[in-house]
Amino acid sequence: MDWKKLGKALLFPHIAIMIILIPIATVFLVYSMVFLGTESVAAIISYVLAFYTLTVWCFKIPYLIHFFKTFKDENKYARRWQDDTRLRVNVSLYGTLIWNTAYAVFQLGLGFWHHTFWFYSMAGYYIALAVMRFFLVRHTSKHKPGEKMKEELIKYRTCGWVFLLMNLTLSVMVFFMVYWNRTFHHHEITTITMAAYTFTAFTMAIINMVKYRKYNSPVYSASKAISLAAACVSMLTLESTMLTTFGDGSTDALTRKILLGSTGGVVSVFIIIMAIYMIVQSSKKLKALK
Repeated sequence: MDWKKLGKALLFPHIAIMIILIPIATVFLVYSMVFLGTESVAAIISYVLAFYTLTVWCFKIPYLIHFFKTFKDENKYARRWQDDTRLRVNVSLYGTLIWNTAYAVFQLGLGFWHHTFWFYSMAGYYIALAVMRFFLVRHTSKHKPGEKMKEELIKYRTCGWVFLLMNLTLSVMVFFMVYWNRTFHHHEITTITMAAYTFTAFTMAIINMVKYRKYNSPVYSASKAISLAAACVSMLTLESTMLTTFGDGSTDALTRKILLGSTGGVVSVFIIIMAIYMIVQSSKKLKALK
């Protein structure tokens, strides 16, 4: 037996096998964690399979980096996506507009079904985000960044005022969380997935806030400020979910109220500061243009 060939086949399997391993290992691992516990033979096999899948993909990272760099340089659509900032912003705005609208309608439907102001306040918040994104995408679809600076500054300032109004909706949400101890309970796997998504969205929102400042486009900056505000509220909802899901009865109601109230207050103050900054900066620049 050629051990060298066997080791190479195990560590560097065909790409088709690697792709097939991902759903198999994921489903097997989740199933074992949810239904089988941690001490069964099947659970141990699922851990080994998940570790093996992760290992072979890690060995493939240099090849994947080279492949995507080559693809980006040689494919005309990839080059256009990389070079056309306006296209990326438009796609982002259209995608988040559709998502916000769908999620707002879903929350509104839950409000009608359960007759609770919690879901009405959530719907109001995401409707406001959708309106602002629609407000911005109408401009970015017609004009290049900086082409209509006065109009961009006016839209930037308008978004700041809308943020102040949205803060009322956010205050209602925090009130429900704190006063009525309104929390969510999900399965641990669902909560971990929510945490991964929330932290990724929050990190990308901060990176994009800094990254898109170089384009000197108030509309672009406003679109990223909306993403950051949405990520902050998602962080607040995630904290509520994690306190309930992983609390195991050890966290009493008063402690949850203090934690949620503190986080809600920080998020609310942050959005107010961001809104005031947008209003003041745009007003100064509009005066300078005149």
